[in-house]
Amino acid sequence: MRSPVISVLIPFRDAAEYMDSALGSVAAQTFGDIEVVMVDDGSKDGSGVIARKWCGRDARFRLADCCGRGLVDALNSGLSACRGAWVARMDADDVCLPERLRLQLELAERSGVRTVVTCRVRSFPEDRVTDGYRAYEEWLNRLLDPEDIRRNIFVESPVPHPTAFYHRESIMAEGGYSERQLPEDYELWLRLWSRGYSFERVPEVLLMWRERPDRLSRRCGVYSLTNFYRLKARYLALVPCMSGRRVFIAGGGQTARRIGKCLQDNGFSIEAFLEPVSGGPERMLRGRPVLDPGVLAENSGIPVVIASRLPGARDSIRAYLLGLGLREWEDFVACS
Repeated sequence: MRSPVISVLIPFRDAAEYMDSALGSVAAQTFGDIEVVMVDDGSKDGSGVIARKWCGRDARFRLADCCGRGLVDALNSGLSACRGAWVARMDADDVCLPERLRLQLELAERSGVRTVVTCRVRSFPEDRVTDGYRAYEEWLNRLLDPEDIRRNIFVESPVPHPTAFYHRESIMAEGGYSERQLPEDYELWLRLWSRGYSFERVPEVLLMWRERPDRLSRRCGVYSLTNFYRLKARYLALVPCMSGRRVFIAGGGQTARRIGKCLQDNGFSIEAFLEPVSGGPERMLRGRPVLDPGVLAENSGIPVVIASRLPGARDSIRAYLLGLGLREWEDFVACS
């Protein structure tokens, strides 16, 4: 049997309410040389019945066995079952726009097999989208240049998992999905970045990303902020300017404390925390002094980690550091 060009990989669990619209949007793609590989990750509702119905309706749809338990096993089982040269990830509650696969394939073929292609997204339904997710959507939709995506990879995950499009054999050769205690998709993107992969974004909204109160990122501790910080700390030393593991942290609130702990746990030495200070007793965070950022004017050569989630703070700190003549990714890295 001839292999399709694209395998659409859809793990699912208890998604019966949304599956027909999700699978229908894949069936309606303008690029038709596809297969849809669905993996049941322990559903207890009617999701499996819906998946089998689609297998009977459209020969491009098939169910693959899950060799294990949990999302990571479902993803890797699906990857092993895929026959296409390219894999498009999709969740069972989202909706693809008709041109998604065609446009991502065209960009992937131009960019090469060591590239992950994503796209712009739109969260829906409008009345359920939180301010936090809207801000995240706006942030990632602004990152269109591959260099901008690379430079911001430690801020947030720049690739929403259900938008990912990649070369199957290349991803499997890098070990596929491997992290079970931390966010598995963000770990994969950081691992691929560390091995020289690039990231591209189609500058069009190609996925409607469903917002729901019971989404996995909300109800599973694997996706906590602290676990994202732990991943960043693990990979940050691979940025050349951070290889000495001696850093300033720009920020003095909870975010700076939590990132500071994760960096210390990964062998980093914190020179000081930086935030504007006035006269008074010296403050300490995690056993290190809080200093005015003016100390950077002394050109110490110690790199800076930007660690603040306050609205506008990251851009303000970045502008301040650039104003001192420091260079992003050579003298400082934004991490939240």
